[in-house]
Amino acid sequence: MSKDNVPHIRLKNKEDRRIKSGHLWIYSNEVDVEKTPLHGFIAGSEVIIDDSSGRPIGRGYVNPQSLICCRILSRDWRKGLDRSFLQSRLQCALALREAAYSQPFYRAVYGDSDGMSGLVIDRFGNYLVAQLNTAGMERLKPLLLEAMQTVFEPRAILFRNDSPLREQEGLSLEVEEAVGEWPQTLQVLENEVSFTINSKDGQKTGWFYDHRESRRELARWVRGKRVLDVFSYVGGWGLQALAAGAESLTSVDASSAALDQLQANAEQQDVLDKVTCYEGNAFDVLQALLDQNLRFDVVIVDPPAFIKRKKDFKKGLGAYNKLNTLALRLLEQNGLLVSASCSMHLPEATLQDTVRATARHVDRHAQLVYRGNQGPDHPIHPAIPETQYLKALFYRISPAL
Repeated sequence: MSKDNVPHIRLKNKEDRRIKSGHLWIYSNEVDVEKTPLHGFIAGSEVIIDDSSGRPIGRGYVNPQSLICCRILSRDWRKGLDRSFLQSRLQCALALREAAYSQPFYRAVYGDSDGMSGLVIDRFGNYLVAQLNTAGMERLKPLLLEAMQTVFEPRAILFRNDSPLREQEGLSLEVEEAVGEWPQTLQVLENEVSFTINSKDGQKTGWFYDHRESRRELARWVRGKRVLDVFSYVGGWGLQALAAGAESLTSVDASSAALDQLQANAEQQDVLDKVTCYEGNAFDVLQALLDQNLRFDVVIVDPPAFIKRKKDFKKGLGAYNKLNTLALRLLEQNGLLVSASCSMHLPEATLQDTVRATARHVDRHAQLVYRGNQGPDHPIHPAIPETQYLKALFYRISPAL
């Protein structure tokens, strides 16, 4: 025990190298369980991490039920995880976003990259949607709520604690209106285009801020073009294309609720007459569009993560191959393909190779003209490759050389 009665976890010999180089996760097989048995800890409890010699190297929280059994929040092992600490971290995260964006619409906290492992907060003006994905963050919830109210002064806070990640931590799934009165819908402003979303029942926190920079880039490629947006959700890509002067938008999604909201957003933007929606499995819909001999000038494929775990790689890569092949066949000559992936386990180089191979398969020439990544509200931790997950590749697709 330390002098403030916080228990210690000791690492095995040489298992501190990755931590000292900057990483923040400790795996259960890296702990010296003879000196500090994991079964004696309560999930989410605060701990001090020692190297194999017993020298403290950080402070965080523990969960003996998880493969990632400990997450470091501070290199200063003397600093307790109290309200003051949480408030300081939130203020630091807010300063980054305010430097990058003029409007309060962004991911306000991005887990490890902001020194708050297990926490995600999306900001929608005066409203905050948060996810507590670890037992440690769940135990800090009362203090975190106080700190969030002090730093952001929100009108209301919603906890979308319904991520499958919580089940891996032994936590229940729930959606909770924690502070204030939560509205039926929220407004989002992205790249000067306004959207209405349902953050209580929509996907994740209700919006995907991570592709903001790539959607802004799309604007210069779409004027006068016929756009196909696959996995469209509520229109983040497609309606911004219409705002940039696209001639028409065809949207594909499996969710009728998402497409209903997309059409409501289109009506709000006075472009509903330019929108056609198809509900169903993306692969089936794309094949049906091919069978109708339809073609588009711009095709956007931004699927959910086909590779959620390493063991899914082969099957997931096959899905990316099939999806991009269908997309390429639907493109007019000299059209633009936007091929995106949020699968952390799919390297960008592999996605590039997938498009190259599928383009050759359909006798096309692919020219990479833009490489998009997550924006500054999703900062990448240089020692944690898991924080860099997003890819958006723009290709001009022409006849084979």
